[in-house]
Amino acid sequence: MIRLLFFRILQFPLILAVIYILTFLLAWVAPGDPFQNDRAMDPIVSRTLKRQYHADSAWNFFRYQAWNLVRHGDFGPSMRSQEWTVNRIIKEALPVSMTLGLFSMCIAIPIGVTIGSIAAVRRDGPADWISLAIALVGVSVPTFVVAALLLMVAAVTKWFPVMGWGTFSHMILPAVALSLWPLAYIVRLTRASMLDTLGSDFVRTARAKGLSRPVIIWKHCLRNAFLPVLSYIGPATAGALTGSFVVETVFTIPGLGQYFVSSVLNRDRTLILGVVMVDSFLILVFNLLVDVAYAWVDPRIDISAKAA
Repeated sequence: MIRLLFFRILQFPLILAVIYILTFLLAWVAPGDPFQNDRAMDPIVSRTLKRQYHADSAWNFFRYQAWNLVRHGDFGPSMRSQEWTVNRIIKEALPVSMTLGLFSMCIAIPIGVTIGSIAAVRRDGPADWISLAIALVGVSVPTFVVAALLLMVAAVTKWFPVMGWGTFSHMILPAVALSLWPLAYIVRLTRASMLDTLGSDFVRTARAKGLSRPVIIWKHCLRNAFLPVLSYIGPATAGALTGSFVVETVFTIPGLGQYFVSSVLNRDRTLILGVVMVDSFLILVFNLLVDVAYAWVDPRIDISAKAA
């Protein structure tokens, strides 16, 4: 296990380097000038700003940014907001997105697993049809539509704050909107996996030994059925922790997702690189944690593939 973790962590720099190069190429070839405002800028001022940010050529910009990141761990200043550095933006915005994302996954995982398990146990019953409806709505309806509807409900009922951030009540509606998509997938995965597990030989053996139905379902079946769900939870949690672009924009939450939308619209290349690298790093970390969790949930799984 330790050896596997060591080699997986050694792969991180190479994977992140490839992601950095691809992100840089896409950000550089995208049309637009990060230094242009609504009014036309003097060409001399534009050239001066480009030299200041080493953006007068693709090679100079890539070489300077990559070396600065490797040597100092610094993404540099934001091209659009020169008084703010990318590291400062990430430091202030990432905790907001992580808080919202963690809260949304705390809603999606237990509710999704519970609904999917009950739907599988009571197949073709009302609970099963309700689970299918939840999954269909969650997968089909876009997140921005759900966020807009919740925003309208909050504005009419006055039960929750409409916009902003700072209290627990501010998190409820954005977390619900952000959790609907992963909740729907977790319901579908849990239901399908539980149906397959309930027909296994060990279930019949457990029944023959006289174990109660709740013990068989919640202690033995769910543990085996949870493995496909665990594979999805890793990247889903990483995506939720780094912020939902749509939800944060609709509810005016000062998270990393909103800054990423702003950076793309303003062609802020340094901020784009910073947000993408943080997101990629979290995805790699959570995928590694999922592999470790496999061995904890089911010790029979050989994640090092030594038996192959």
